[in-house]
Amino acid sequence: MTDLQGYFEEKQGLGVLATANREGLVNSAVYARPTVIDGETVVFLMAEHRSVANVRENPYASYLFREEGPGYRGIRLTLERIAEEQNPGAVAEFRKRVRPVTYRTYADQNLRVVTFRVLESRPLVGDLDTPE
Repeated sequence: MTDLQGYFEEKQGLGVLATANREGLVNSAVYARPTVIDGETVVFLMAEHRSVANVRENPYASYLFREEGPGYRGIRLTLERIAEEQNPGAVAEFRKRVRPVTYRTYADQNLRVVTFRVLESRPLVGDLDTPE
């Protein structure tokens, strides 16, 4: 698995989180880079919108990150939601760890810290498990 902490500290780009509800209806939303807790755990600060509702019903999600620059470089993460905290203390602690400008658009009471287990990490294009 990729060194996620080093990767997300070094790379700039655009991230998209894809979730689905229990019926399989998919939602995609632009998201900042995750905060990496360790090689198997990432955290997003999420507003109470469709993505949060979806991972409550169906804990699996996919995060795609396309690096800035030419070509198609990036990473895809397969995720499983393992925890969610809405208390102001958890949100404040999380804000200390990320760039403050990222989350100015939502009131704190609308935010929660959502933790995911990383089930798989793959390059943006291609698949390491695909036979040649």
